Order: sequence, then structure tokens, then C-alpha cells
Amino acid sequence: MALRFEHRDTEIDVSLVDRVWRTRSDAEETMTSAARTCWHLILSRTRGRLLAGLRGPETRATTAPVPPGTEFLGVRFAFGAVLRPHPAASIVDGYVPFPVTESGRIVIGGEDWEAPTFDNVEHFVRRLQHAGLLVRSRLGDEERVAGRPGAGPTERTRQRRHRAVTGLSQTAVRQIDRANAAATMLRDGLDWRAAVETLGYFDQAHLAHALRRYVGHTARELRAGHLAATSFLYKTHPGPGS
Repeated sequence: MALRFEHRDTEIDVSLVDRVWRTRSDAEETMTSAARTCWHLILSRTRGRLLAGLRGPETRATTAPVPPGTEFLGVRFAFGAVLRPHPAASIVDGYVPFPVTESGRIVIGGEDWEAPTFDNVEHFVRRLQHAGLLVRSRLGDEERVAGRPGAGPTERTRQRRHRAVTGLSQTAVRQIDRANAAATMLRDGLDWRAAVETLGYFDQAHLAHALRRYVGHTARELRAGHLAATSFLYKTHPGPGS
């Protein structure tokens, strides 16, 4: 049976957490993970053994084996949210495992924390926030004032801060989000022409290249719904750009 993702919004400030998801593998298979601009906390349990760690932003689609009989829980943190011991810039295209105690608690920032469940993630996130480990960056505020004469930092300063917080350039963020937005449109039944026109791709070949690099599927596969073993496409902020 292929992976099926269940996901939900949370009651937490959307500037910190975007979505919570879970899935279970019943048989050994391979999963395709689309490129993404945010980072995840991922927990997995296999035969009672808990593993936990951070999956950083990813600059291209990747594939990975999925062991059978494993339950996964993921917390997708909002773009620009910062976990102080492990800034996103330090884990781009990478993974950082967390120590797990014999009693099944996760060690983050030198302290051990009760492992969250799908239903109580809010409590876990709030504890990290109150401890000063999880904070909201000011990227969104700076982008809102950008373009106002004499308001906010210079463009060069904003670009430098953007990369320091997210690990990605503003151009890379636009490209990844745009490809995921195109994939969502195709998955929802629109044709490639609509994606090209709406999102500012040059032509079908330009779109096809972006989908291969960032999503790992062709337009035909997306429209046919061949996504059973693909990480769900996340909420994006699409807009024209290179």
C-alpha cells in the first residue's frame, strides 16, 4: 500500500508552524520529496524505536527509501521560523539527527523534551517557544516595508539576512515556490498552458525543466495523479520571477 499523507493546520501562530502531517509505510518503497523552502521536524517509529531530527530546506527533488512498518510524524515550520540551535542555513539539503533518551524523550538545545504526537504538537511547539529556542524572524516585516522610500534596510542587507535565516537566496525561494505552485495547478487538473501563463514561465520546456528539478515529476504524471509516494505539495506564495 502506497504512502498516504494526513495533514492539518494548527492553532499556533502561522509565522511559526505551517502544517502538521503524518503517514505510515506498510511496505518497503521509495518516496519522492519535492524541493521546499521550509524545514521540518520529523519523527519516525519502527518496531517501537523512535528517531527524530530536522530535515532542512531542499533545493531540488530527491528520492529516498522508506522502510516498512514505520510511522512518521512531521511538523512543517513556517518560512523564516528559526530553531536557535540549528538555523535553517546550516541544514540546507541536509538532516540533523537529535539524540533520543532511553525513555523516548528528544534532546534539543541541551534539554530533553517529551516527543510530540499528531494531536498535541501545539504543546510541544509552545514549550520550545517559551524556552527561547524557537523564534520568528523579521523577514516578513522587512518584505512588507520593502519598496517604501527610506523604509527598512537596503536591498543588499535584506538579501544577506534572507540567506542567513533561510539558507536560500530570494531567487531560489521564488523558483522553488513557483515550481510547487505549478505542480499544484497541474495536480488539480489545469493544463501546462495555464501554469505557464499564470506563473510566468517562458514556455512548456521552461516549465518541464523546473518540474523535473524541483518536483521530480512531469506535467503528465502530475495531471494523472501519480503522487501516491510523493511528499504532499506544500502551501506556496507564487508570483512571477526567475
